[in-house]
Amino acid sequence: MEAADLRARQRPLKEQYRADSQAALVTLHASAQLSDSQVSCSVQTGRELVEAGLHPATGGDGALACSGDMLLQALAACAGVTMRAIATARGLEVAGSISAEGELDFRGTLGVAQDAPVGFLTIRLLADLDSAATAEQIADLLSATERYCVVLQTLTGGVAVSLRQAGTQPDSEQRDPGAG
Repeated sequence: MEAADLRARQRPLKEQYRADSQAALVTLHASAQLSDSQVSCSVQTGRELVEAGLHPATGGDGALACSGDMLLQALAACAGVTMRAIATARGLEVAGSISAEGELDFRGTLGVAQDAPVGFLTIRLLADLDSAATAEQIADLLSATERYCVVLQTLTGGVAVSLRQAGTQPDSEQRDPGAG
């Protein structure tokens, strides 16, 4: 895709979102079907069904996708698409790869140590780029990618996440059974 094509596709969207901010609010969905017989679930990715299970460090055999790996894959994919869009819009020729890596302390998720956190301790996103762009252009590209990557911004900025039974109201909307 050329820069002019990208701008032509995005121009009416940007105009619409400036005129009507509600039009820019989109709810994305993902779901997982729990297995009846294994410690696993199946996630529809839009292209194929991915079966996720336990990481070997938590008792899995490594045959199924690990959700932690899937999180890093989503981060790398989002950063890569964001970077390509920005490079295209700026007319920069950029090739290479983006990788994500992170450390976990599995004592937390296994409940072995109460002081061990559940979740990633650190995550690093690494760009290995090949480009004739100047060092300043690459630095600006990395900065803009960091600024506009949805997954990266969600991870670094944090977002309220809740877990509740489907069909029930969020805690803030539930009535106290003892109230009037």
